[in-house]
Amino acid sequence: MAAVARLFRSSSSAVSFIRRSLSTEAAAELRSQSYSPRVDPKARNVQWVFLGCPGVGKGTYASRLSALLGVPHIATGDLVREELSSSGPLSKQLTEIVNQGKLVSDEIIINLLSKRLEMGEAKAESGFILDGFPRTVRQAEILDEVTDIDLVVNLKLPENVLLEKCLGRRICSQCGKNFNVASINVRGENGNPDISMAPLLPPSDCVPKLITRSDDTEPIVKERLRIYNEKSQPVEEYYRRHGKLLEFDLPGGIPESWPKLLEALNLDENEDKQCAAA
Repeated sequence: MAAVARLFRSSSSAVSFIRRSLSTEAAAELRSQSYSPRVDPKARNVQWVFLGCPGVGKGTYASRLSALLGVPHIATGDLVREELSSSGPLSKQLTEIVNQGKLVSDEIIINLLSKRLEMGEAKAESGFILDGFPRTVRQAEILDEVTDIDLVVNLKLPENVLLEKCLGRRICSQCGKNFNVASINVRGENGNPDISMAPLLPPSDCVPKLITRSDDTEPIVKERLRIYNEKSQPVEEYYRRHGKLLEFDLPGGIPESWPKLLEALNLDENEDKQCAAA
């Protein structure tokens, strides 16, 4: 972690670059809230973070909000997978880390994120929704040194549901689209509601081309969940203390969860789509 701190302290140009990439104009009202008030989508520069265990659906909901609000969705998991497939200098190291179910180091994540922000700056992107970062308190502190996060959304599902979801994930090797073959019906316990999620099945053309991610095996998924839970509690508490954490228990699949998430964020899908397109 000291190496990450040196990355920012030793280069004023690197810090100023990331400050420019992550500039904000509309965070003042949110700073004093423990949940999200109405965000003006016309500004199109919300700076949000999505937290949640592997497989909870951070990418799904972050990408939908990204399209709705007109801001980029930056997923560190995608950045890692792109680096893995690129045969770049980090590829071999990342392959070993991912196959063992371990978390990628701060140094590597900061490196990949910085490259992605540089690309965004070149395209004049405004605002962002971060997915998969920060994962440690030190990462959260580093992020706070260079920008002002408006809101942190923590998506939650029971661990047995997460395991089923991860083991049901499939990718079409030809078109690259994601599917899920798991049909989840979990009875709620201790007063919690039942959770049902229909499978997201591929079209017939994709069926023979489906593949499973190398890290979507039961031992690796369980290890990833264990490590995440161990690391995430301090991060959640960090943002809770700063009054920026919104905890959201997913009630089911996308049809059940999406409208309720919009309600929790005080967003209107039709109105905000029009504003983002303006």
